[in-house]
Amino acid sequence: MELHPRVLAAVRRAQLASFRDVLCVSGPDLQRLTGLCGSDVQQLLTAAASSCRRGGPVPVLLFHRRMETRLGVGCPVLDRLLRGGLPAALSELAGESGAGKTQLALQLCLSVQYPTQYGGLDSGAVYICTEDSFPSRRLLQLIRHQPRLRSDVPPSLINSLQFSDRVYIEHAADLDSLQACLTRRVPLLLARGRVRLLVVDSVAALFRSDFLAADWLARTKGLLALSSTLHHLSLEFTTPVLCINQVTDVFSGSGDSLGPATSSVTSNVTSDVTPALGLAWANQVTVRLVMRRLQGTIVLGDQSSALRRLEVVFAPHLPPSGRNAGVWREGVRGEEGTDGCIR
Repeated sequence: MELHPRVLAAVRRAQLASFRDVLCVSGPDLQRLTGLCGSDVQQLLTAAASSCRRGGPVPVLLFHRRMETRLGVGCPVLDRLLRGGLPAALSELAGESGAGKTQLALQLCLSVQYPTQYGGLDSGAVYICTEDSFPSRRLLQLIRHQPRLRSDVPPSLINSLQFSDRVYIEHAADLDSLQACLTRRVPLLLARGRVRLLVVDSVAALFRSDFLAADWLARTKGLLALSSTLHHLSLEFTTPVLCINQVTDVFSGSGDSLGPATSSVTSNVTSDVTPALGLAWANQVTVRLVMRRLQGTIVLGDQSSALRRLEVVFAPHLPPSGRNAGVWREGVRGEEGTDGCIR
C-alpha cells in the first residue's frame, strides 16, 4: 500500500521513525500526534501492519522510495529517455532562450494531473515565475490539444480534468519573495495534497539581478539556502521539483571579433554554453537536463518546428543520453530513433 505524501509528512513531523513505532501508539493517540483524520490513521495502521507482517523495510523513509516516484512528460519517447519521467528530487532544466524549457515545464504541469496509471501524480502544480509573466495563453492552447497529445488517455477522462484550476501561479520579484513563497504558501498546498509538482522559472534570474560580481559569498549562501529549501520540500512531500536555468556563453580560441553569442564558431572563436550559477548550484542538483535548439526544421502534419534536443547530462539513475524533439501546438514530442549516448 502506497501512503499519501501528506500522511508520510505527518508521520515525520510526529518523529515516528518506523512502522513499529506507529504500531506502538493507539489510534486516538496517533491521531493526536499526527493531526491526521481517522481514515488517514486507519490507512497508516494498515500499511504499518502489512509491512511488518511481510518483514519488509521498517523505516518509513525506506518504505516510500523517492527515486521510485516518477512524473511522466506525456510523450512516450521522452518518458523512455527519462525512464518514466522526473523523480521526486531536485531537477534542473537548462537551455538557451527559445530552446523549449518553458514549453516542457507547462506540459509537466498538465501531466501531473493525470492518474498514476497514465504517468501523472493525480494532483496539481505550483509554477513560480521570477522574470517573465506566466504564459497563460500557451497553457490554454496545450489544454485544448491534450486529446491529440495524450492519445493513450480516454477522452472522457481528459474532459473530466479541470486542468487550469490545478495550476497555482506565483510571482517572485526578488530572492526574499521567493523564499517566503517556498516556506509559507507552497508547503500548505503540498501538505493538503493540492500539488505534487513545483516549478521555478527561472532560478538564475534572481541571482543575476540581486547580486553584483563582488557579492559572491552572499550569492553562494543564497544559493545554498534556496537549494536546501527545495530539497526539503521534495523530500518531505515526495514531490518532483523542477528548476529552469539559464545558460552562460563560454568562449575559447582567438580572433578579433567574438561575433554573436549564438554562433558556434566565428573568426576562430568557439562558443559553447554552460548552465548558469556555476559549481555551487550544480552540486545541489540531483538531475540535470539540457534543452538545445539545433539547426534544421522538422514537420508534423501541417506544422513545422525548429529541431530541439533534450539531453540528460547527469542523474543517479540515468546514463548521459538524448533525444531530438519538436515543439508543436499540443506540446513537446520526442522523435523516434534519435537516442544515443553523448560522446
